[in-house]
Amino acid sequence: MFSFLRIMTFRLSLLILIFLQDVYGQENRLIVGAERPDQYLRYLENKNVGVVVNHTSRAFGTHLVEMLISNKVNIVKIFTPEHGYRGIADAGQHLSDAIDEQTGIAVVSLYGEKTKPLPADLNGIDIIVFDIQDVGVRFYTYISTLHLVMEACAENGIELVVLDRPNPNGDYVDGPVIQDSLKSFVGLDPLPIVYGLTIGELAGMINGEKWLSGALQCKLKVIPISNYNHNTRYSLPYRPSPNLPNDQSIRLYPSLCLFEGTIMSLGRGTEFPFQVVGYPDSISGDFVFTPVGTEGNANPKYKGRTCFGKDYQGMDPVPNFSLSFIIDFYYKLGKKYDFFNDYFDKLAGNSELRKQIIAGFSEEEIRITWAEDLSRFKELRNKYLLYP
Repeated sequence: MFSFLRIMTFRLSLLILIFLQDVYGQENRLIVGAERPDQYLRYLENKNVGVVVNHTSRAFGTHLVEMLISNKVNIVKIFTPEHGYRGIADAGQHLSDAIDEQTGIAVVSLYGEKTKPLPADLNGIDIIVFDIQDVGVRFYTYISTLHLVMEACAENGIELVVLDRPNPNGDYVDGPVIQDSLKSFVGLDPLPIVYGLTIGELAGMINGEKWLSGALQCKLKVIPISNYNHNTRYSLPYRPSPNLPNDQSIRLYPSLCLFEGTIMSLGRGTEFPFQVVGYPDSISGDFVFTPVGTEGNANPKYKGRTCFGKDYQGMDPVPNFSLSFIIDFYYKLGKKYDFFNDYFDKLAGNSELRKQIIAGFSEEEIRITWAEDLSRFKELRNKYLLYP
């Protein structure tokens, strides 16, 4: 448990930070929802609180859990998404429930035997706080966790408070809107690949459009970001997951993640994941890398094998979502190898895209086929924007 001295020291530091913000204004400094405790602590007073958090859930230089405890918030349970509470588990690695050694609080994994809190997990909880950094891409699973937590809250009469954070891909909207038949944990809601909403705005859309099971709606409160709009360039202060180490990888992620549904390596197990693409055949390109086992990448694709391909680390500017990357590599390798796997359609959320690439469609021709759905989504999105 935290010592009395440590709690009092942190509370004093927090009060000083808030005081300095008030005194000096800092009217242009972006302030995430978690760093606006005056907006949400009152909702947590005298409540049994659950939190949905991971390593990105930080405020005033410390973890949200520690900050809330220092403010006498009674946290009774911690829920965690893919990659776990500390954010170091491999992609796809299923995690078990545990006890947090530092606080003694029960940690419930929402990426293991279950992806949605069970009624027993929610027993005794009055309110849940959700605070996780998203990257604004449909197949990034933190938003599926958001959806299922909202659903569990709606079914069990629990209020949800979302502490909003910027979307580093929030300045545009693009890609095919997912088809109903392809919905899965890498795409639960009818979104395009890049949906241009913060996690708070998305929660509002899920609720407002009644996308939860049974058209339920949860009691929702979003604590907005201060001094933010969708053209604000935001550099994440920490990697949101093990394989997105920097801004370049995050901007390339919408385009390059489709390669997870192919034979290609995305540089997992290197120092530059989601910034290179390669395959163990020299026809792929002249950039060379060899994946090895690392934290968060224990068994990367082609571990120990030399891969050849392209390096996008220096690409500037990084294009918005583009099919050019995958079309380029399909032309190089598609006739020699079985390029796509069964996961591709699920990631794309579209059963035609793979067929169109194989048939030789250009990117422009492919885009026409999803343009109408994308236009409808953009109109719908406007209803839920919290930021100018």
